[in-house]
Amino acid sequence: MTYQKGIDINFTPIQQEWLTAVGTEMLVGGAAGPGKSWFIRASHIFWATQIPNLQTYIFRRTFPDLYNNHLTGPTSLVAMLAPLIESKHVKFDQRNNVFTFWNGSQIHLGYCQYENDWTKFQGAEIHLLSIDELTHWTKSLYLNLRTRVRMTNIEIPKQWKHLFPRIINATNPGGVGHNWVKQYFVDMATPKKAVAIPDNEGGMIRQYMPARLTDNPHMKKFDPQYENRLKSASSPEMVRAMLEGDWNIVSGGMLDDVWSAKYNVLKPFTIPQNWYVDRCYDYGSAKPWACLWVAESNGEEVEVKMEKDGQIKKVKVSFPKGSVFVIKEAYGMMGQEYNKGDRKDPYEQAKVIHEIDKQFKLNGIKVYPGPADNSIFDGSRGESIADMMDVENVNWTKSDKSPGSRRTGWSKMRSMLKAAHKYPLEEPALYIFDTCVNTIRTLPTLPRDQHNLDDVDTDAEDHIADALRYRITDKGKQPFTTRLAGF
Repeated sequence: MTYQKGIDINFTPIQQEWLTAVGTEMLVGGAAGPGKSWFIRASHIFWATQIPNLQTYIFRRTFPDLYNNHLTGPTSLVAMLAPLIESKHVKFDQRNNVFTFWNGSQIHLGYCQYENDWTKFQGAEIHLLSIDELTHWTKSLYLNLRTRVRMTNIEIPKQWKHLFPRIINATNPGGVGHNWVKQYFVDMATPKKAVAIPDNEGGMIRQYMPARLTDNPHMKKFDPQYENRLKSASSPEMVRAMLEGDWNIVSGGMLDDVWSAKYNVLKPFTIPQNWYVDRCYDYGSAKPWACLWVAESNGEEVEVKMEKDGQIKKVKVSFPKGSVFVIKEAYGMMGQEYNKGDRKDPYEQAKVIHEIDKQFKLNGIKVYPGPADNSIFDGSRGESIADMMDVENVNWTKSDKSPGSRRTGWSKMRSMLKAAHKYPLEEPALYIFDTCVNTIRTLPTLPRDQHNLDDVDTDAEDHIADALRYRITDKGKQPFTTRLAGF
């Protein structure tokens, strides 16, 4: 594709699709190597040459990343714009890292290393925003900077008017922002599907465009060993993330290497009345609250839907005694806001839980009280959360908070997830019904605490995982011999 004033840059067919995709808030994400960062630079040059007075901004989290990725090297902005800089059709202000085009358009380069750094750009009017490696950012930092995306006093050519103002982000899986980026862009809809977002969530058209190594033919030509270097990454999970752009994997996470949707996720089946069913709970208000209904196998044979010979068939399976099934979830999150609670008080949460209990009772299954975080029993400042929930006929037992219980819980969860992968089934395993979408969404991306690798990062969306951990380490369950049907 030839730009005005003689600069010549070629988009691949896939990159041309990214360039004109209808999403006005877009993520180009996935594998390493498809030319995402180059595409951001090239797209900003394209739009700057097409639309006079356009103000475009490219961000990285830190200045060293910004400089190394976009200002130095043979494919940097400086190199790409060299003919125009030499002909004086573009001026480069090195002090402020701004490229000014002959038609009044500008490409600004910036970074936001700290949470409040976005305030340095409060006065900016950003027509086109790009954040390179979005998973390095927190959601709050991204949303705050997004408020600067606006358009006044600029005329957009008719053929491009529907695309502006515009956000084009790029990233690989992983990083501090993996979970919220995955939820915000990747889990929102099928790849490439454009979704109109409500006004109270930004009012843009959100779209996820997958990026794979095979989308970049130049990499194979100029660096044929790059794919092999990706394959030699430190773990199979990292290989899948970097080579395939697998968003369900975060290498180094607490459960990523033992999680398998193929083995750990099941279609719902009828729970035998002789199985023990209880629930577990993690309280939240500003952060989400989580309640899981869990069935435990007594070894009795059940009929389940499983893939066999490439087809979904009903088969009879005897799951080892003690195998645990997450069969229902209630999750108190605020819309699609990452790690933000719905602010329901304990009475309101208990009403939701009690209604689900009643549905199980109608199906002949008694739900026993299960473990919750012990903090809900604290009445030192008045009525405890447990007392409030008791008003709505929702009771709990105390969870194991003994020394080392967190480490033991994560270890047991790992072993039970892994046990589901083995055939024949020998050890108690952990399964999730595919209707429990938030459990399936949050468990495989649970990051480790980088200061204590035996524990999870408590700033992550760990509420469902905590509730499940209470359940699988619960020492207060009734003896299995008393778990009979009836009420």
